[in-house]
Amino acid sequence: MDMRLEVVGLSVSDVDAAVAFYTEQVGFHLDHDISPAPGMRVVQLTPPGSPTSVVLGSGLPLGEPGTTRGVQLVVEDIDAARAALAGRGVEITEVQQLGPEGQPGSRFAFFGDPDGNGWSLQELRRS
Repeated sequence: MDMRLEVVGLSVSDVDAAVAFYTEQVGFHLDHDISPAPGMRVVQLTPPGSPTSVVLGSGLPLGEPGTTRGVQLVVEDIDAARAALAGRGVEITEVQQLGPEGQPGSRFAFFGDPDGNGWSLQELRRS
């Protein structure tokens, strides 16, 4: 039985501000923005090259705004990805190495959305 993670929910306080952040600053693609019922808005966005999307909106049971942590965007070149995000105004940490330098492991950089939902860029080092 296959189990594919295809959508991750994010709770936000201001849907328009979140959509602007994710599309204009982070570079996600806006898949759809619909209001299927009164008081409900569903927005789905997909990171470039990703099979998994995020959904946010209003009137959705996603918890308190800003409480999502640990979502990772895996990239081939973390230095280039970090520079691109910083160049678009995203406040992002410096790159951090986990494990001995030059050894297999991961490198990370961290950022948050306007509500404080926590994201990381991850670069896997296999050799």
